[in-house]
Amino acid sequence: MEQSDFVQTGQKVGLVMASVVAPSTLAPWLASRSWQDQGLITGLSTGASYLLALTSQDVIDVVARALTGTAAAWDWFPDDWTDNRRSSVTALGCELATAPLGLGLAAYLDRRGVVTAREGLARQAAWRLGSTALSGTVLIGATAGVRRLDRTLGANGRLAALPLSIPVGLATSAAIERARRTGSERDLDTVDDTADVPTLRGLAAGAGVLAVLYGAAWGERWTAQQVRRLAPGGAPDAGLAWQLASHAAFLAGGGVLVSALWTRVMQRIEAVTTTVDPWMQAAPGVWTSPMVSGDPASLVSWDSLGREGRRHAVTFVRPAPIVVRQPLPDGTVPSDLSIETVMGQPARAHPVQVFVGLDSAPTPTERVELAIAEMDRTDAWSRSMLMLVSPTGTGYVNYVAIAAAQYLTRGDVASVTMQYSKRPSPLSLGKVRDAREQNRLLWLRILQRVRAMPTDQRPEVVLFGESLGAHTSQDVLLGWGTLGPQALGIDRALWIGTPGGSKWMHEITGPGRPDVDASLVAVVNDHEQLVALGDEARSRLRYVLLSHDNDGVTKFGLDLLNRRPAWLGPDRPEREDVPGRSPRGIPPGLRWRPVTTFVQTLVDMKNAQVPGPFTAWAHDYRADLPEFVRDVYDLQCSGAQMDAIHDAVRRREAYREGAFA
Repeated sequence: MEQSDFVQTGQKVGLVMASVVAPSTLAPWLASRSWQDQGLITGLSTGASYLLALTSQDVIDVVARALTGTAAAWDWFPDDWTDNRRSSVTALGCELATAPLGLGLAAYLDRRGVVTAREGLARQAAWRLGSTALSGTVLIGATAGVRRLDRTLGANGRLAALPLSIPVGLATSAAIERARRTGSERDLDTVDDTADVPTLRGLAAGAGVLAVLYGAAWGERWTAQQVRRLAPGGAPDAGLAWQLASHAAFLAGGGVLVSALWTRVMQRIEAVTTTVDPWMQAAPGVWTSPMVSGDPASLVSWDSLGREGRRHAVTFVRPAPIVVRQPLPDGTVPSDLSIETVMGQPARAHPVQVFVGLDSAPTPTERVELAIAEMDRTDAWSRSMLMLVSPTGTGYVNYVAIAAAQYLTRGDVASVTMQYSKRPSPLSLGKVRDAREQNRLLWLRILQRVRAMPTDQRPEVVLFGESLGAHTSQDVLLGWGTLGPQALGIDRALWIGTPGGSKWMHEITGPGRPDVDASLVAVVNDHEQLVALGDEARSRLRYVLLSHDNDGVTKFGLDLLNRRPAWLGPDRPEREDVPGRSPRGIPPGLRWRPVTTFVQTLVDMKNAQVPGPFTAWAHDYRADLPEFVRDVYDLQCSGAQMDAIHDAVRRREAYREGAFA
């Protein structure tokens, strides 16, 4: 068998694997998706499977070539066998041996449990080699069968010329799916209705993605071949160095282009976050208060707050009724939603809102010092509750959470927020370390001040974090379990939409540890789940993670590429609809497929963050928050007051969206 025959075999096996994967990319996942999303999922998943199979087949072929030479040297073949036959038999033997070895090792690692990234990589390598070898064996068998049928029917090679890779892959996929469903009554009795999958348009879009990827790869390969022909010398391998240099130059050029585009996009995104909503030019002193950062009386300048800081500054809850004479940009005049009106009783204090923007001071240490000075100026220490907020990547602070806390404490609360990035959360992952150190320093300074106060005058210190803000605040506690917040003087904490990459979250929800008191922590999908824990259990809770089961942000992580996550394991909670809430549980038909699951969850993470109506769904937690703020922070109100708070925050969100549209 010539070298070109090996390459051709690799390409055919790659097509088999891509065809095996293609139907699984159409499976419903955590949320609905568009045909463009389906195109990305199908194109990237099948393309990656093709390349991985091609690489695995190359490894098998290299071993086969080496064994062919060894067998020939030891005279293991009959003398009348041609070199082509010897190569073919050795290649088939490698395929037949690798399939059970690879798949068996992968199954063994699955049963033993894949915990570390290294074990996940070993499992993936074994599974890829085994499944590729199995695909190659099936393809060889199908090819031999079609050739025999061709000879039997006297088709003169017309049947043998038909391409078999894709039909073989689709048939294999159907057989695997049938066997899986036959072995699982739970799957047979359940129909997944989590999403409408745009099959035809999605497949067309996926084909387009593959065509673009193939075109780029073909262009790069053709260029490298042309460069190799320019090399001087007549030896067959004389131009190999030139070809490799062409590959390196292509990769380097692509890297420079991507880096330049990335930098430009980041600059444009950060520029948007510093723009001011036109009507807010006159906000300082009109829509702000001396108890709020950015006011003319504040130590933090209005211009340094950034867009999210300015929006945060003007949306505090007024303690007493005021006459609003200035309409919002959409022409509406806000109703009186003050603490006194909504709660039906006078406010105890004016709420304090400290916000230090990324541009408010040049270094983290100086920003922390500015925050402490602002707390001193507003006398934040006199409030009964200090709410330490870690914002999302852009600096956004959940308006409903802050408003609910201000209503429930009747204004007797001070929130403190420090910005660490100007980019959306998915683009701010490189800022987690900076945010962690900034938060750690701020909390230590606050702990120092609070412990110096008389015991009966100390405020309760609570945390709040959303999305990447939850990750950055939890990262401060990494390695300390539930002892971490206790050591830092954190009395209670509420985190919503914690990203799947938070190591502290896995630390406190994983196997038991001596530094984790599981009775202090709860991870729930909705308020009803929290209530179902019972009064005694809830009385011990101090740290609550509110994570919707259909929120792709809470599920996505790089570990999806090399090991099955617990939420897709056999002990996954059953799917259950909750009226007015995000659905609980994971559909039983969802199963882990390394590359496909990674891409599907990545798309779900993107879609989960698309703004929508005021509801508890995916990565939107606004409608959940009033009860959670009340229960987690141990605040009190009547049922009628809670209804009034719900109505108020919903109306405030409508006004906010109209003003900031």
